[in-house]
Amino acid sequence: MTPRPTTGAPAADAAGATRPVPTQPAYGDADAPRAGSVPAPTSDSDTTRRGSTHAGTARIVGVSLGHATLAEADQWIQELVPAPVLACTHLVSEPFPHVAISLLTARSFATAPELTVAAATAAAGRFGRAVRFPGVERLIGPLTVSEILQRSSIARVEILGSGPAAPDTIVETGDFVRPQFRDGELILVTTPAAGGRLVPFETRTPTPCCADH
Repeated sequence: MTPRPTTGAPAADAAGATRPVPTQPAYGDADAPRAGSVPAPTSDSDTTRRGSTHAGTARIVGVSLGHATLAEADQWIQELVPAPVLACTHLVSEPFPHVAISLLTARSFATAPELTVAAATAAAGRFGRAVRFPGVERLIGPLTVSEILQRSSIARVEILGSGPAAPDTIVETGDFVRPQFRDGELILVTTPAAGGRLVPFETRTPTPCCADH
């Protein structure tokens, strides 16, 4: 799980090999991470309980607590202190359909024995849905595509089925941005809205038919 999400599952190989990742983000006067950058982790297939700690370098950790919905997983992630550098959700099917989580963090977490496969799947995933990432707290209100890229580690903003969005196009974020994690990059998928603006493909209140899919 290293940026550079599709809804579903970051990261590095559970066996221990890391994928190439962007370098540590540089912070300027506005404290904004460089677009597309996230600290490079070490690889770790650690899957052990919330509340335990592990000092050291940030690494990929897979966690599975059997969350039934994305909203439940999101809430768990948002309550973590300190917040992870990167947190992605992953839809897994073993041993039953649920949402597993991958984290780029220096902490350790525990997973019940029956859920370790799901946790390892999340940690090794090349695709995911990012909940926490550098700059997420700065993506509030209407922003241009260029501002989104400057303020966060999102590498690209795409229009569903139409390719990259123009830099000056305004995105109504709704204060809820969940980019996709794809092979080490964070990509925000949007759809057209009124007035020539864009909105994120995933909203805070999705329609029932699309929720958690």
